[in-house]
Amino acid sequence: MFSIKKEIRSFRCAFKGIFYALKNETHLKIHAVIALIVCFFGFIFKITANEWLVCLFCIGMVVAMELINTAIEKIVDFMCPQYNSLAGKIKDIAAGAVLVCAIVSAVIGVIIFAPKVIGML
Repeated sequence: MFSIKKEIRSFRCAFKGIFYALKNETHLKIHAVIALIVCFFGFIFKITANEWLVCLFCIGMVVAMELINTAIEKIVDFMCPQYNSLAGKIKDIAAGAVLVCAIVSAVIGVIIFAPKVIGML
């Protein structure tokens, strides 16, 4: 059954997780700073609505993947506190997923912003 109190509690837990990761995960902090820089330059260069949609999608994709990676790392650390090569591979694969998203997002950023920077020169 739908309960507004239950839904509010779920949102609180989700935000709690996001803020925990922002406070404790260096890579998420880096992605957040890059997201702010992208938004700043989006306003400076007056990017189109479609360009904003693509940039915001990329930001959301990278941040969400970083949160998933963090969750996977925490689960693996909990389940296997001692060194285990398979646990290491699992963590590497999750980190690789973040890297793929970040690289694709960076290429998209270059496609969107490079012509605007060149146009200023």
